[in-house]
Amino acid sequence: MNDTAAHHSILVGVDGSASALRAARWAAQEAARRNMPVHLFHACVLPPLGPHTAAVTEAGIVEALIEQGHQWLREARREAWDAAPGVQVQTDLRVGAAAQELINESARARLVVLGSRGLGGFAGMLVGSVAVGVAAHGDCPVIVVRGRLPEDEPPTGGPIVVGVDGSAISDDAVEFAFEEAGLRAVPLIAVHTWLDISVAETWSTPPFDVDLDAIEADERRLLAERMAGWREKYPDVELRQEVVRDRPLRGLLAQAEGAQLIVVGSRGRGAFTGMGLGSTSQALLHHSECPVAVVRPR
Repeated sequence: MNDTAAHHSILVGVDGSASALRAARWAAQEAARRNMPVHLFHACVLPPLGPHTAAVTEAGIVEALIEQGHQWLREARREAWDAAPGVQVQTDLRVGAAAQELINESARARLVVLGSRGLGGFAGMLVGSVAVGVAAHGDCPVIVVRGRLPEDEPPTGGPIVVGVDGSAISDDAVEFAFEEAGLRAVPLIAVHTWLDISVAETWSTPPFDVDLDAIEADERRLLAERMAGWREKYPDVELRQEVVRDRPLRGLLAQAEGAQLIVVGSRGRGAFTGMGLGSTSQALLHHSECPVAVVRPR
C-alpha cells in the first residue's frame, strides 16, 4: 500500500483474538462512514530460538507463524466485509513486536483501532499492553474497542462523550469528538470536571470562605466559552455541556453511561512533559464500558 492511501486509511491490529475481530468490525463501519479503506495489520512475533535449533526447524517455525498470521488476517477481512459490505480492505503482515510495528505504521494512518485484549492477555486483565502502548505513543488517534465486559460487543447507540480540561491536548480531542458526532449524527456531551483537591482532602466540609457555588459558576462559564467556537464550526452537532464536581475518571464514566464512544486527550493539565499517557486516559482504557478514543497532539 502506498503512503498516500495509508494516510487516508483506518489501521487495525489483528492477532487472532475475538477482541481483534470486534475491532475489525468496528473499524469497517467507521471506514464506511468516512469513505476510507481498512488496513488490517498483523505483526508476527518470532519466538526466541536456541543456538542449537536446526536451521530447517527454525525455517518451519517461521513459515508456520507467518501462515497463521495470514489466516488471522483473512478471518478479520471476512468480519470487516460482513460488517460493512463494499468497504475496501487491505491486509499487511510484518515480522516484529506488535506494539512497535503498529506505532510505526500509525504515522501513515488516519486512525488506529485495536481490541482491548489480545491472545496473550492474562486472565482478568482488562486491557492489553499493546493497546496501552499504542494509545500512549501512536501518531494518530487510537481507538480501543470495548464493551461492558471484555467479551461484549461495543455499543452502537447513544451519544459521544468528550473530556474537556482547557488544554491544547483537550482541544484536539474536542475536535475529533465533534467530527465523530457529526459523522454519526448523534449528540455530543462535553464534560468538564473540577475538584479542589486541597479542599477535598483537607476538610470533610469546606471552610466558610470557599464559595463552591461561585467556583462551579466560573467553571460553567469557562466551559461555555471554550465550546463557543466549536459550536460555530459544527452547527449541526447537538452539544450538551456538563460541569461535574468530581475527579475526571469518575465524572467521565458517570456521564458516559449509555454512550457509544468516549474521547479524551492523551494527557490532561498537570501531566509531566514526556509522559505518554495520562492517568485518566489510561484508567478509561481499563474501565470504560464503550470504545475509548485517545487523541494525541498533532
